[in-house]
Amino acid sequence: MFRRSLFPVLAGLATVPLLARTALAAWPDQQIRMIVPYTPAGGPDMIGRFVGERLAPKLGQPVVVENIPGASGNIGSQVVARAKPDGNTLMSQVNTLVMNPSLYKNLPYDPVTDFAPIGLTAWGSLVLVANPAQKPNNLAEFIAEAKAAPGTINYGSPGVGTPHHLSMALVETDAGIELVHVPYKGAAGALQDILSGQIPYMFLPVHVAATYIKSGKLKALAIGSAKRHPLLPEVPTLIEQGLKNADVDMWYGLFLPKDAPADIVARYGDQGAAVPKALTDYIKGRQAYDYNEHGRAGNSHTTFVPDEIVDRFCILGTPAQHIARLEELRAMGVDQFAIYLQHDGKEETLEAYGEKILPAIQELGKAKQ
Repeated sequence: MFRRSLFPVLAGLATVPLLARTALAAWPDQQIRMIVPYTPAGGPDMIGRFVGERLAPKLGQPVVVENIPGASGNIGSQVVARAKPDGNTLMSQVNTLVMNPSLYKNLPYDPVTDFAPIGLTAWGSLVLVANPAQKPNNLAEFIAEAKAAPGTINYGSPGVGTPHHLSMALVETDAGIELVHVPYKGAAGALQDILSGQIPYMFLPVHVAATYIKSGKLKALAIGSAKRHPLLPEVPTLIEQGLKNADVDMWYGLFLPKDAPADIVARYGDQGAAVPKALTDYIKGRQAYDYNEHGRAGNSHTTFVPDEIVDRFCILGTPAQHIARLEELRAMGVDQFAIYLQHDGKEETLEAYGEKILPAIQELGKAKQ
């Protein structure tokens, strides 16, 4: 079935602003700055450094990672949003970027219009872990403990609105329990405290937690994704243990500031297989694209989006047509999609999905189980 995902994926390169081509033959002519809006040793930092090491030889310039943590990634993201769009400033982000508008009233940036997405760099699963001193050894025992002492059991996260935080919030909702959230200023502090026993529980990315679990320094209670993870095949999922609607994952992506020229976006995008070649080829041919006019009815750029791009990368039409197309995609193996609201009918689209499309998709998924 489709995942009940807390984490909407930001629309990909189809949303990239394309300006007139400039003379970029000499680019890059200086080192690349990779901003990570979180503390070192977390997922975005590890993946940013991994990607940077492999980008450097392809671009012919060093990629220097700079951590600018704070406010659930908002401080570093603002730095990138205000950076000169010359291709020399990148951002390694996680899906917190698109969750923050729902959690903060006055963001200093717009996650949709202030960045040029290059593509996904990684996809990760989360695992619910406990300090070994805690009694629960599985999800049922954890829930029983929480129900016996509502509002007294702490859990940690790298900050408010992070996937780690919202994953536990989903568990609270689905299990009918009440926990106490202890937000940290980044993943490193939270990890240190759960290892030392200062906090009893938290969600961690599998690639971070696996070593500690296998060495006995942490206990794994449940995998967050729909299927068991190959690094921890013995750990059952939340769904297997009774939380039928709980499926939590993380995506990681690479971004430029808005208005980055098409040449630069395409060159970064060409470095990885995560971006469909059909889309990068299409982007290379676009010029003078006004991103702010992109989704408006009657805009002047309709000729820039040929039918084959729409057919492959978009879903258009009535709610019934959306449902039919989503079912076709499900049959092809697609298990997540984005609702992209940069157009004139934001409220109508959300209402249609909330009242008609998503309920229909969920019912069809249940019928096929």
